Amino acid sequence: MFGVQPENSTGRGGKAVCALLLATSMFALLRPTALHAQETELRGEVSESAILSDQQRKARQLALAAQGQQPANAAQDNAPARTYLPASAGAVPDDADTGDATATGSLFDPPAATDDTSADTAAPPKPRRRSSTARQNAADQAKDKAADKSKKKKKSTADTSDITASTTAATTNAADGEETDEDTANRRALTIDSADKQKLDPGAERTDAIEGQKKKPEDDPFAATGVKWGSFVIRPTIEQGLTATSNGDSSSAGTSALLSETALRFSAASDWRENSATIDGYGLFRETVSGYPVHDEQGRIEGQLNVDLDNELRAIAKLGYEAVPESASSPDAIAGVSKQPLRQTIDGSLAVEKHLGKMQYTLTGAVSHDFYGDAKLSDGTSLSQKDQDSTLYTATLRTGYEISPALTPFTEIEVGRRTYDQRIDNEGFERSSTRLGARAGLALDMGEKLSGEFSAGWLREAIDDKNLDAISGATVNADLKWSPERGTTIGLTGRTTVEPTTTSGESGDILYSGRLTGERQIRANLTANAALGLDWRDYIGIDGHDRVLSAEAGLTWWLNRYAGLTTRVRTEKLTSNLPGRDYTANSIFLGVKVQR
Repeated sequence: MFGVQPENSTGRGGKAVCALLLATSMFALLRPTALHAQETELRGEVSESAILSDQQRKARQLALAAQGQQPANAAQDNAPARTYLPASAGAVPDDADTGDATATGSLFDPPAATDDTSADTAAPPKPRRRSSTARQNAADQAKDKAADKSKKKKKSTADTSDITASTTAATTNAADGEETDEDTANRRALTIDSADKQKLDPGAERTDAIEGQKKKPEDDPFAATGVKWGSFVIRPTIEQGLTATSNGDSSSAGTSALLSETALRFSAASDWRENSATIDGYGLFRETVSGYPVHDEQGRIEGQLNVDLDNELRAIAKLGYEAVPESASSPDAIAGVSKQPLRQTIDGSLAVEKHLGKMQYTLTGAVSHDFYGDAKLSDGTSLSQKDQDSTLYTATLRTGYEISPALTPFTEIEVGRRTYDQRIDNEGFERSSTRLGARAGLALDMGEKLSGEFSAGWLREAIDDKNLDAISGATVNADLKWSPERGTTIGLTGRTTVEPTTTSGESGDILYSGRLTGERQIRANLTANAALGLDWRDYIGIDGHDRVLSAEAGLTWWLNRYAGLTTRVRTEKLTSNLPGRDYTANSIFLGVKVQR
């Protein structure tokens, strides 16, 4: 049977050792000694993102201190981890050093000094609770994201600042200030074209509307505007009025009369880009209201086409038609008729111009055909004038040398042939002739101041019939315009014309016509004009001549752009050494003029 074993010495010794170890452990736990980890704050691992964020924060604080600025939200944005506060009072020392200027809140700040002089060692910092692994990882990730966001924001701000710095220095300073103050804020990025956008000048005036701007005054506010018709601009004019004259038909037998006078005129010009064309025409109708019987209709239309060819070659084509009754003062006028025969003319020409350096060459071919109607006698019968129908063919070569753009002297040689439809007229004469002429002149081109040309030479028409003398004589031609001042135009025209005849025993005559005109724009709506004329007719084969002097003055007052009042006074006197040709005619006209 078993009994109770007695206690030995070995068991008692083990119990004593255990009691000693327990007492030592209790003594160590109760001793108030600061932990080494709390003194150095090296508790656990520290992530690289936390170190980078701490360095960036210190750099920003140093930049602010250098600029004399203190970030208001530095403590709030970069606050350390929340300190663990135990529930038991007195477990940790009071936080008496929160206002220490030397503490930056960095992980590497030294322990704060204590004011307790009786303590053997420096007062330990506030104890911090060691974070758990999950909490520490979340904090690290948050810091990493904040650091990456800060890097991206700094890069975007730096690029934008480079663009903005090229615009103005003030914008760069403002952007740098915003980067410092609001580095961690979620600022809106600048647009790509922000550098091109400039602020408006607050003092700039608003631009007026087009309708409100001042229009440039027109040179001639009462000029015809014209009517657009296809590619042409047509400017029609109609003039209607009454003429009181002392000689109804400007003849030696004419008497006073009151005439109704209507004049239609028009001009058309093309608006082509390269070539050009013009058409001009007029129609004049005179009818007796009272007094000497006059029934007169005449008109003309003429077109011109200018075509620029290659190699400085230019072509000019003209075509015209004219219908005019034989004048009562003409050498071929038939006495004792109630109506003079109607003379109709169809003419055309084609010219080719060539420029070779300063040399200018022009070759012109022209054709003119005249045909006459029957004359109505006072007894009601008619008299044929077919023996006067003729055609003139001419060719002219002109050579010029341009001394300067304003002066070009030239010479002309003309050859031609005049043929009659009736080779032998009613009196038995062959009226066909050969034409030859030469001229020399000067062309002027000084712009609006002076332009035109004049020439002088000799012309001869040899008639096929040997019993008739050749028609020959000096020729003078001129067409000049001179503007001494703005609004004033002086014109000088001169022309030499060979007038054949079918009068028995006579070859014909040479008519020299000269006209000096002047036009003055007194006001924008008031225009004055005047003219002086001199005609000299030299008969060939007989000792005879005619001299015609004329003078005219007129005024046109425009009520508006489209209508005006016009008046003119005219006097004309013919003096001849041949019997029955002298006459004097004075007239005054008053009417209305309408244009478009």
